[in-house]
Amino acid sequence: MAKVLIVEDHDMTRLGLSVILGNCPNIEVAGMVADGQEGVDKALELNPDLVVMDIGLPTIDGIDATRKIKEVNPNIKVLMYTSREDEDDIIDSFQAGADGYITKGSSSEQTTSAVLAVSQGVAWLDPVIAKVVLSNIKKTAIVPEKKGEINYKLGKNLYGLTEREMEVLSLIVDGYSNPQISEKLVISISTTKTHVHSILQKLYVKSRSKAISMAMQEGLV
Repeated sequence: MAKVLIVEDHDMTRLGLSVILGNCPNIEVAGMVADGQEGVDKALELNPDLVVMDIGLPTIDGIDATRKIKEVNPNIKVLMYTSREDEDDIIDSFQAGADGYITKGSSSEQTTSAVLAVSQGVAWLDPVIAKVVLSNIKKTAIVPEKKGEINYKLGKNLYGLTEREMEVLSLIVDGYSNPQISEKLVISISTTKTHVHSILQKLYVKSRSKAISMAMQEGLV
């Protein structure tokens, strides 16, 4: 059961999000606040597994609130939940310690999946946000591997897959089942299922076979 604190200043958005998350049997909404500093105080009081954090908040914004929470208790996960897609906000959020970033336009299923994934330690990037982040990485981090050669590996993954998800995807392509992946990577079945679900969402496919096809076509493995 993931214990969640919602920090969101818009009343209807906060209420709607609490209903969406509250309907998930694996999520407990432990509290809701509408102010950045209150979010910090309540997070340190409740010690939730995860904080769903808006960026545009009164008193202090969500990025500063995230930084303050992480400075005191880095074990609390933070999922940024915002309509902002500005590159500076995205980068600043992760520099502050955010563990995931999802836009408010995401579906209820995507939102609950993101909350569950991040609460279990799985990084989450909204596909729209992933493209911004990876575009920035490609511009600044592609360096020569050898004289006359360019390392394109950092620009290869355009779908926001984490390093662990890339490992899982590679095993899927090799024909491993979920139990076999769990054994191979020494992770639980539920964590494996979370990774697989995240991979399918980020690749915009609905089955393992289509994920394999996409991985091969895009040169992800």
